[in-house]
Amino acid sequence: WFQHLPGKDRFFDFLLCVQAGSDGESIGNCPFSQRLFMILWLKGVVFNVTTVDLKRKPADLHNLAPGTHPPFLTFNGEVKTDINKIEEFLEEALCPPKYPKLAARQRESNTAGNDIFAKFSAYIKNTKPEANAVLEKGLTRALKKLDDYLNSPLPEEIDADSMEEEKGSSRCFLDGNELTLADCNLLPKLHIVKVVAKKYRSYDIPTEMTGVWRYLKNAYTRDEFTNTCAADAEIETAYKDVARRLAK
Repeated sequence: WFQHLPGKDRFFDFLLCVQAGSDGESIGNCPFSQRLFMILWLKGVVFNVTTVDLKRKPADLHNLAPGTHPPFLTFNGEVKTDINKIEEFLEEALCPPKYPKLAARQRESNTAGNDIFAKFSAYIKNTKPEANAVLEKGLTRALKKLDDYLNSPLPEEIDADSMEEEKGSSRCFLDGNELTLADCNLLPKLHIVKVVAKKYRSYDIPTEMTGVWRYLKNAYTRDEFTNTCAADAEIETAYKDVARRLAK
């Protein structure tokens, strides 16, 4: 599976290698791969994407980045493997006025929801029925914290001169109405939580979490998210052995 994505020019030569799905070709379940895929897409730069089948790594990719797992990025022939450093590099190299700045303006946007995936992992890997309720509560609490952040107005949403009571936020994403680096990090994980918890624990993100649901629904309208995301069935397959059955 190889895709060439159009961008603004051919000045840079990027190849993004992401994890392949169970068929060895489609996009696999990997939030880190999706994070970098989204960043490059949002930057509007020309880049190529190829999926790497971990079961039979092609020799040329093995030579390119021996001992590394996707995702990794090659830039003008140089291999970059550290995800946080790749993000920093892309934000610095692909900067205004030609490319959009993607860093969040609010510091809290970068940390909102950052404990959800850990709580979800503990919940989904647990085999003891007696621990299930506590772990589920932990996940719900982490999601509620994110919900509170998404429903709290950002500074630019607050009208200092207004005498009216402060309304909640109606923004689309973590840091406003545009996708930022913070969303590229959180959204792939949040989507996995939604799909996997439902499939293996019959857990739904509570409907009263209007902020979280608004956030997800807005993400699903964006090509940068939906076209870089593994299929739900692929995500479920990836967690088949990870999601432990609760012992009877």
